[in-house]
Amino acid sequence: MPSLSEIITDPRFRDYLAILKGARNGLVYGVKIRFPHALLMSILFGRGNWRSRAQQIYLATKQHALNLAGFVSLYKALLLLQRGINGGKERNGDTFIAGLIGGYVIFGDRTAVNEQIVLYVCSRVVASFIPRAGTSYAGSSAASASSTDSQVRPIPPDARLFSLFAAVSWGAVMWLFKNKGETIQPGMFSSMRYLYRDSERWDSLRTLLWHNK
Repeated sequence: MPSLSEIITDPRFRDYLAILKGARNGLVYGVKIRFPHALLMSILFGRGNWRSRAQQIYLATKQHALNLAGFVSLYKALLLLQRGINGGKERNGDTFIAGLIGGYVIFGDRTAVNEQIVLYVCSRVVASFIPRAGTSYAGSSAASASSTDSQVRPIPPDARLFSLFAAVSWGAVMWLFKNKGETIQPGMFSSMRYLYRDSERWDSLRTLLWHNK
């Protein structure tokens, strides 16, 4: 009967344990990301007493953490399943299929937390199409099969094109806020309202510099 430490280090169980570790990391990362964000948003824009705010922070943190844990574990399980079907080899499109199914199952329900995560991911996908400052990752030596993660370094976007991207993004979002505010994600709309509309209103030195309202 092998010991627990032997099972953990046995290469035969590596892929299965990676699913468990992925769930763990998703849970921890979700708490680290969501809890301070939910706490800050509750302080700035929350309504109700502190007990109800604490409950909202807990629920948002719980959903974010569990969803990330569920997505990572499902994604890894789907990759493992596809490799098994394909004779142990991973195909180029396997990651897309696993992400597609995982995204639909885990993040398909439109909640405030899921919407924020999906919009964050979408913005990163869109930004990924900005040409990089150097050679592409796929064509670089760092992407070779013999390379390790420690050798791979992300290439920043081309500075000039990123400036255009930033300008268009901000120009578009400010136009939307002014003319089609209903299309903006609620959390971002609240932040923009605080920055741009509330700053137009005050009736004393107190509400000018100390309190928002």
